[in-house]
Amino acid sequence: MAKAIEITDSNFEEIIGSEKPVLVDFWAEWCGPCKMIGPVVEEIAGEYEEKAVIGKVNVDENPEVSAKFGIRSIPTLLVFKNGEIVDKQIGAVPKAVLTQKLDAQIA
Repeated sequence: MAKAIEITDSNFEEIIGSEKPVLVDFWAEWCGPCKMIGPVVEEIAGEYEEKAVIGKVNVDENPEVSAKFGIRSIPTLLVFKNGEIVDKQIGAVPKAVLTQKLDAQIA
């Protein structure tokens, strides 16, 4: 079963440049809602293994990426296509909301 990729300040650009849609979960250890949505993101990583790239950015350990996208509230989930942000979700939401956003980007 695929797991969400750990995205860091150093590998971020390479990962979002993927030809597949990329879902990035910005989170932190101390964030309650992040802990709620974390397992959902992992589930999606398994289900979308062939269709999309699913990753997580720990905002405490990767301040550059977080600052670049103005992440102020977590969890924030961004969907990238060809390196550009095409969708955004702030706060914990049901899995269906996230899969719908990804499905909209899968050709």
